[in-house]
Amino acid sequence: MGVKGLQYFMERCCPESCVTVNLREMARQHVSKTTDKSSSPTLVVDGMACLRHWYLCKDWVCGGQWKEYMSILKSWVGTFTSAGIHLVFFFDGVVEEKKRPQWVKRRRRVNGEVSKIFRYIKLHGEQPGKEHFSLPSGLATFTPFALRTLGQDVFCSVQEADYEIACYAHRHGCMGILGQDSDFIIFNSVPYLSVAKLHLGRLTTILYDREMLCRTIGLDVTQLPLLACLLGNDVVPEERMQAIRNKAMAAYRKPYDTAHSGVPQGQMVFAVSQFINSFCDREEEKSGLIPETLKLQDADRILLEKGICSYLLAGPEVPQQDARPATFEKYVSPEIIKACREKHVSAEGFMVYNVLCEGVIECSNSLEDEEDHELLPQAVVFKSSRQHIYGLLLLNRHNDSTVEPPAIREWLVYPGNPLEEPDMVLPVPICVPCAVPTVLVKIGEQPSLDLLWFGSGPDVSALRLMSFFSIFDCQEFAELHGVVEDFLLAALCLVTYIALQVPSLCSEDVDAYLSQAVCLRLKSLEELQQNKLPFLCSRAVQLGSLYVRGLSYMLGANCASGSPLPNAALMPWQSFDGQLFHSKYLLAHGCAEQMVLLDNNPSSLALFVQLREKHVEVCKKRNRVLQSQPDVSALVPSHTRCRNGHTDGGQNWRERGETSLGGWRRGSEQRLGGNSRAKLQGRPAYRGTGRGQYFHPHFHPPSMDGGDQSLTSRPEHPQSLWRPSRGRYQLAPRWRQPPASGT
Repeated sequence: MGVKGLQYFMERCCPESCVTVNLREMARQHVSKTTDKSSSPTLVVDGMACLRHWYLCKDWVCGGQWKEYMSILKSWVGTFTSAGIHLVFFFDGVVEEKKRPQWVKRRRRVNGEVSKIFRYIKLHGEQPGKEHFSLPSGLATFTPFALRTLGQDVFCSVQEADYEIACYAHRHGCMGILGQDSDFIIFNSVPYLSVAKLHLGRLTTILYDREMLCRTIGLDVTQLPLLACLLGNDVVPEERMQAIRNKAMAAYRKPYDTAHSGVPQGQMVFAVSQFINSFCDREEEKSGLIPETLKLQDADRILLEKGICSYLLAGPEVPQQDARPATFEKYVSPEIIKACREKHVSAEGFMVYNVLCEGVIECSNSLEDEEDHELLPQAVVFKSSRQHIYGLLLLNRHNDSTVEPPAIREWLVYPGNPLEEPDMVLPVPICVPCAVPTVLVKIGEQPSLDLLWFGSGPDVSALRLMSFFSIFDCQEFAELHGVVEDFLLAALCLVTYIALQVPSLCSEDVDAYLSQAVCLRLKSLEELQQNKLPFLCSRAVQLGSLYVRGLSYMLGANCASGSPLPNAALMPWQSFDGQLFHSKYLLAHGCAEQMVLLDNNPSSLALFVQLREKHVEVCKKRNRVLQSQPDVSALVPSHTRCRNGHTDGGQNWRERGETSLGGWRRGSEQRLGGNSRAKLQGRPAYRGTGRGQYFHPHFHPPSMDGGDQSLTSRPEHPQSLWRPSRGRYQLAPRWRQPPASGT
């Protein structure tokens, strides 16, 4: 997030350091100064900072308008390409532990915003305004793949992304960095350009001139890192240097400076700058490191040194930081580690590098309603699949090691998780069916990672596919490979996995998921944009977010399995559109006929029936029979429902012909007496009040061991038992001795 108040200071107190530039003209000037006239001027783009400026789709709360988003990205990239500017994109690949406290602090803050979003939806039945805007779940995960699809150079960082961006731009002599982080003012790299001030049509923006800033405040460029740390940044918390700032303000504040008297932050920057100058007169103390005359406690000095060094770019005096050794390199071959790192850096993989080389994964906030006591958080739903991914990666016994399998540190944001420490999650081996040739895999063993990643031949291809589906306990779907399109096969697998994991999922939910995936392939961007929703249902919002998060775990499973499916098949713009899913959800829960659900298209209906029959078949094998449980709130929005059951908004929707509510709509709501899905389903739900939620002691999510998983039955396997731990959803600790089936 940069330096506390620095960019605001430059805009308000040092406006001469904020220069409006035309990027076309800047590119021409850059070319005229370079010796290689054949190369295009390069702009390095901080992808994470651009996400909010790229996602301009009107709908965001339903899970994302992914086809429209792709169109926006294509137009954005095309504008720079037509101006002769080459783009290089960087995205965060890791969260460095020194910045973990700030990461946690932001995640907690966003949790509060997400709660406001769901309260607004339930109160008004519509999407909140811009004041409560939240990016669709998974946007940061899938945007690098989208840009690669558009032919762009994309990199994923293995260190702090800001540092890698500044180093790359400096090393390659780029024309500038486009982002929104005042750290780029501190790095002694190429010019920093604001994406927030970018006018795409004119290709103009604001350049923050560090040289002019230094002249104004009387510092050398090499002293900017010290200034940044004393003011407060992601490495040095603001409160740690409060005493020094107080001392500086007491000594150097200018009470009669009318130009800055109304800007406290301006006074602070000037005062701290003068304070630095007061003990940096000697030439040897102008290096930007901590002067000896600055009296600090040992802990503060160490922290300050760490913060200053984080700004020193690799060069003749500062060598390039060596890549850290892989955390779990003893569990896999060196070739696997090398391939894993290469895929990560080139943004071709997901999740695998973080597991093998860092031993930790993160997942930011999702649109999840902490007051919904029936739907499980995505972190809980996909825990089984993550454990199988870890198992496939780490339980290979590459070196016949007898060491206990390592636990992965999970920093996943979900309701009830205080994020005080990571969840420690152990890997679980996958179980590949005996149909796989025993020459490749012995019975009872899981496939070798080297074979999956580097092997060749039809048998290996089949093994990759079976390993992928085994992660989600959907091995039967391998026989559909080549029969239906890959993205529909992936959607079928994901929906089935969700149904096996989420007891509250009903047949209407499955119909909504599958019908929108089938219909989306025939929808143009214009048709999707014309889709209007009569109102929003908070449960559908969370289900949409759940699906997109599931696609990200499928990406991780695909990478771990040796990529049996093309990554393109796992992209959300192939099988998901937020508004379309929401409309199908309202139709399905309104008891619309299947032909209506499938846009009255016979071929789509036939494909839908084929997928649904296969879904039902696999669920039945695992004793999971989904019931029909229409959602009351999907028939009439809660904000229009009165105490006596009458409404003032549902009738107009039906008259417009936007859905078919059926006979159930006309009488069931009055019988139920309000928005009570729990009454309708006649089953227990987990109890809780937001944070610290826990499951009802007699509630058991479905296990994956083949036991009875009906909604009224209780699975026998203790591994499926949930219990509270530090206010979080957590499995009973039975992973060290997984069942023989590997699930």
